Amino acid sequence: MSLATSVRGETLKNFFENPIFLSTVSSWFFAQVIKAVILLLSTRKRSPREVAETLFWRTGGMPSSHAAMVTAMTIAVAFKEGLSSNLFVVSFWVALIVMRDAMGVRRSSGIQAKVLNLLGRNVADRLNVEYHPVKEVNGHTPLEVVVGGLLGIFIAAAYASL
Repeated sequence: MSLATSVRGETLKNFFENPIFLSTVSSWFFAQVIKAVILLLSTRKRSPREVAETLFWRTGGMPSSHAAMVTAMTIAVAFKEGLSSNLFVVSFWVALIVMRDAMGVRRSSGIQAKVLNLLGRNVADRLNVEYHPVKEVNGHTPLEVVVGGLLGIFIAAAYASL
């Protein structure tokens, strides 16, 4: 094994063992699992495909995995690098932007898309024409963002205490 391969392997190992990485990924994963459990408990439609989509891909819902991820990242950076570090300042502002976007822009565009699709289907039915619906992006309510943020804080604090 060459020195370059050894260094790359060690670097990759350090990356995947980094508490910032671990708390961020864990927060996303746990938020998605909680969403899937809530879906299973709250709806009668429980196809394996729908649960898998919720677990790995679907956006929106309780809790916000976006908020959990960026909050965990920011708190983990605070524990590892300190509140006065440049990395903390950058991650703090990125987290605020992501959470604001999840509640504002994405939520508004999702609501507008639903109304547009309803209008489009009504017009298509009346005029007997084909309508291709636009994608309805799911944003978050403030409560979903707060719960996701709290989840991220708890998970990052847990990794910091290990």
